[in-house]
Amino acid sequence: MEQHILQTDKGRVFYWQSDHWDVNKDTLFFLHGLTADHSMFDPQIPAFEKGYNLLTWDAPAHGKSRPFAEFSFADTAGCIKSILDKNAVEQVVLIGQSLGGFLAQSFIKRYPDRVKGFVSIDSTPYGSGYYSKFDVWILKQVEWMAHLYPLRWMKKAMAKQVSATKKAYNNMMQMLSPYGKKELCHLMGLGYAGFLEDNCELKIPCPVLLILGEKDKTGKVAQYNKAWAGQTGYPFKIINDAAHNVNVDKPEEVNDCIRAFLSEITR
Repeated sequence: MEQHILQTDKGRVFYWQSDHWDVNKDTLFFLHGLTADHSMFDPQIPAFEKGYNLLTWDAPAHGKSRPFAEFSFADTAGCIKSILDKNAVEQVVLIGQSLGGFLAQSFIKRYPDRVKGFVSIDSTPYGSGYYSKFDVWILKQVEWMAHLYPLRWMKKAMAKQVSATKKAYNNMMQMLSPYGKKELCHLMGLGYAGFLEDNCELKIPCPVLLILGEKDKTGKVAQYNKAWAGQTGYPFKIINDAAHNVNVDKPEEVNDCIRAFLSEITR
């Protein structure tokens, strides 16, 4: 994967794309979760690099894309569009884990004709009806509440929360390593504030696949996914013995699910 940089008025966004770009192939864009970076999709890259053009990134204010001024979901959608435009990608399959699923839906909200398919990995839906007033209140408290905990303890707790395997735990600890306490807490606040601001009733016009780790104990992600699948009828795959970072815990099973979904929607 070749590293590239998107220059914006708020900072630089680092992204990676296939070494050999083929305009005749479909394009997949992998969008990582909050406080993570592109390395969480390392198990997916070799599985799909031969059949597809691949894109992944360190989202604004994450990983190498730091420092970055405070971002909105509209900003991130604009960055995704700019990267697609630079590569002449008319339609893309978005594969978003957690926050990445929010960013995918934010992009779909603004550019519905640019998306060929959407894979949600342990993310949750746009739509006010899924979230109680208490849920919304809790999300608004994340930043100041996070400041109550020692940084080292918080990072270990976060990594343990999202993983069911040692490799997923180690990957999350590595992704968290660049952040100081103030930056980490603020980033978590920005992510949830951005979602609350951007959330709306959203009709997704493309095919959708929902993937959930059986052991996902992050917030109410499991509950929201079951409601999402129940209300929309989207295909819903539960991966055994995997937590929130399911694509790192159980990459082969997740790759098989994505591969089957892609076989139905791509040429």
